[in-house]
Amino acid sequence: MKAPVYRALGALSVVLGVIGAFLPLLPTTPFLILAAWFFARSHPEWEEKLLAHPKAGPAIRAWRDHRAIPVSAKWAAAIMMGISALGGWYGLPEPWRYLPSCIALVVLGWMLTRPSV
Repeated sequence: MKAPVYRALGALSVVLGVIGAFLPLLPTTPFLILAAWFFARSHPEWEEKLLAHPKAGPAIRAWRDHRAIPVSAKWAAAIMMGISALGGWYGLPEPWRYLPSCIALVVLGWMLTRPSV
């Protein structure tokens, strides 16, 4: 009974990850890591396809094996969060303009505590 649910959640995670590749506020890699987790429990062939992907595969394996984030991903995330925080600062009314910056600082703080590969 769990396998069809995990397979559906894995497919949804892949869809959200693909959408996140084009939207700056939606992350791609966390959704693909989640999809790999779901597929490992429901459809190993699809998990292997994710792990073999030339772009996403190394990041998924680094997280799975070492709980590590590639340095390039840290830089990309920091830049995108900075852009989002600036957009929120200039585009949102008071007091909401502080929210994107606060979220970015918390996420960056957590991300910098993870090992790098």
